[in-house]
Amino acid sequence: MTTTSPRVSALHIYPVKSLRGISTRQAVLEPWGLAGDRRWALVDARTQKVVTQREEPRLALAAALPLEGGGLRLAAPGMPPLEVPPPRGGPLETVRIFTDKVDAVAADDAAGDWFGAYLGVPVRLVHLDDPAVRRPVDPDFALPGDTVSLADGFPLLLTTSASLASLNSLIAEGDRAAEGPLPMSRFRPNVVVEGTEAWAEDDWQRVRIGEVTFRVPKPCARCVVTTTDQETAERGKEPLRTLAKHRNFGTKLLFGQNMIPEGSGTLRVGDPLTRVE
Repeated sequence: MTTTSPRVSALHIYPVKSLRGISTRQAVLEPWGLAGDRRWALVDARTQKVVTQREEPRLALAAALPLEGGGLRLAAPGMPPLEVPPPRGGPLETVRIFTDKVDAVAADDAAGDWFGAYLGVPVRLVHLDDPAVRRPVDPDFALPGDTVSLADGFPLLLTTSASLASLNSLIAEGDRAAEGPLPMSRFRPNVVVEGTEAWAEDDWQRVRIGEVTFRVPKPCARCVVTTTDQETAERGKEPLRTLAKHRNFGTKLLFGQNMIPEGSGTLRVGDPLTRVE
């Protein structure tokens, strides 16, 4: 039984896709996601495909701090810090996120060289200059005009503390209990909610958080990134091993819910969450 009403317990943004996240007490909500979330990404210099922790788990150890004016300050083990100015008026180029083709602007070559030296592979850093028009959400799950940043597919990802506790209990029952308990950082959410029953979010279709209402179009299918320790970049078997046993729906291993905002506003830690019928 829950003893408190559902409320936001944590907010996170990820300035560069697949790099370390930043926790915040409040965040401005834009139509395509939290302000500053996944507006930058790395792409393979040869194929223009977005590079993530799926291919390069060491990205978990790199960080990008947003700077005034829209730039970034980069840091990673063994690398000198680097400040990256926002690209201004550069030519658009097409990059690929899974099956999506998205126009973006390349950062200075120094940024790509910095990441290339860190990862040992040729990459470039790109910036989504105008998320209002560059990338629509999958029309099978969206309304006309819904857009998204360089996130995997939806503006926000929500998880609940109760579901993580339940998952960790299931992991502990298996024969690889030494891999748990897992922290929420494995799932890279934007919004974490406490005060629910475990897996209550499976039944949500619309919710209100603070001053904003969200559609909840589909659960999040999880990938190998969740097996990557965000503090060491080492990989294990969990949580995919346990999700495959207990949260396997049509070959998709589910944890968390994708969300699309129906307006703008500000989200704050402590905001109440209510279901909208």
